[in-house]
Amino acid sequence: MRSAKFLLLLISLNVVSNIVIAAPPTCPAHLGGDCANGSGEWEGEFFPGIPKIKYEGPSSKNPLALSGIMLKRDSWKKMKDWMRFSVAFWHTFRGTGGDPFGAPTKMWPWEDGTNSLAMAKRRMRANFEFIEKLGVDRWCFHDKIIAPDGSSSLLMETNANLDEVVALAKELQGTKVRPLWGTAQLFHHPRYTHGGATSSELGVYLYAAAQVKKAMEVTHYLGGENYVFWGGREGYQSLLNTDMERELNHMARFLEAAAAYKKKIGFKAQEPTKHQYDWDAATAANFLRKYGLIDEFKLNIECNHATLSGHSCHHELETARINGLLGNIDANTGDPQIGWDTDQFMMDVAEATLVMLSVVKNGGLAPGGFNFDAKLRRESTDVEDIFIAHIAGMDTLARGLRNAAKLIEDGSLSELVRKRYQSFDSELGAQIEAGKGDFDLLEKKAIKWGEPTVASAKQELAEMIFQSAL
Repeated sequence: MRSAKFLLLLISLNVVSNIVIAAPPTCPAHLGGDCANGSGEWEGEFFPGIPKIKYEGPSSKNPLALSGIMLKRDSWKKMKDWMRFSVAFWHTFRGTGGDPFGAPTKMWPWEDGTNSLAMAKRRMRANFEFIEKLGVDRWCFHDKIIAPDGSSSLLMETNANLDEVVALAKELQGTKVRPLWGTAQLFHHPRYTHGGATSSELGVYLYAAAQVKKAMEVTHYLGGENYVFWGGREGYQSLLNTDMERELNHMARFLEAAAAYKKKIGFKAQEPTKHQYDWDAATAANFLRKYGLIDEFKLNIECNHATLSGHSCHHELETARINGLLGNIDANTGDPQIGWDTDQFMMDVAEATLVMLSVVKNGGLAPGGFNFDAKLRRESTDVEDIFIAHIAGMDTLARGLRNAAKLIEDGSLSELVRKRYQSFDSELGAQIEAGKGDFDLLEKKAIKWGEPTVASAKQELAEMIFQSAL
């Protein structure tokens, strides 16, 4: 595979000008359409009647146009440099609308009900037509989502299928589009019942390693900027039958091998179940420090997973940021009235503003970005709904960035925070923060100080300032 630079490994807790869609607009994608080329591969138009999405300004009422995507401030980066939007292949093109209580509700016109190699290629063509019309230049994928297993699930046959689909993706993405990240799906197949890197079975550990190696290679080949480890099965149900220390050690050895391989091939550079080993940002950071991996990985923060682990997305982003570990954001949200991972598009401008405050403090996300790890609601079944959902998500985050810019430039909120801690701006406070305040010194100062006064935190004022920017 052609050499390329890989910038970052992540642990998961723009208009394209040269994509060729070789079909007239009169040949829509449906199973009865006659749009096959000489090899039998369909090459028609997947989204007929939907034009390239344009920016029409904040007064636009057009659901197929962007309205919040501009940031007109000379002192700020361009909006696209802050956002780095990416389309998640698995939800966008493999989402079915099924949930724990109901069957799938979506069957896109181009689907034939199979997971064949031909169908995988058809979905890949749909992916790049969508990306071209939406006007973004990044996408994300799971290996098993873009290509089917071999007939016998043998690794080499499965890898051959992946190579064939990746070759088509390479052709279709051209020079302007690339993966934000790729990943290996180590959770769906029954072999991963007990996890991959933490499985009690050596054979599963070996298979997982080989699968990750291949997924890293194809992401590298496609020019991907990052690689993500999604550890949804890396955990346990009961400690009665689990050697937790041994499993954690195994996971560390697995990530060490991945970090070594990234260097070998030219790199420069998770969803709660029950007791998952990468439950939240603080847990993942502690794991990385313990095993000496803190400089090899950053964290992929998913907002819906943050709430499932009992935190807000803002909390997880700040925890990752202050530890120097914020790498990427899966831009979604959950329903507080539902106790599972609903993966909804982020539509709450207040939440988006908090997210963007962390991103701005972080100096941006590059080489990470915002991946729309979000799916249409079960009730949304029109093809155009795929566009509407992504447009709304992009606009919401763009408005969040504009609001963050207002808050930062106004300075009232940061000044409120500064005043709250101003007693530590003294000479004694500086000593303490420099680690020079031993208990003997602190006791002497406390006796001299007398009863301390406690100032108001101005919580309502902080909320008022925040709301004024929305």
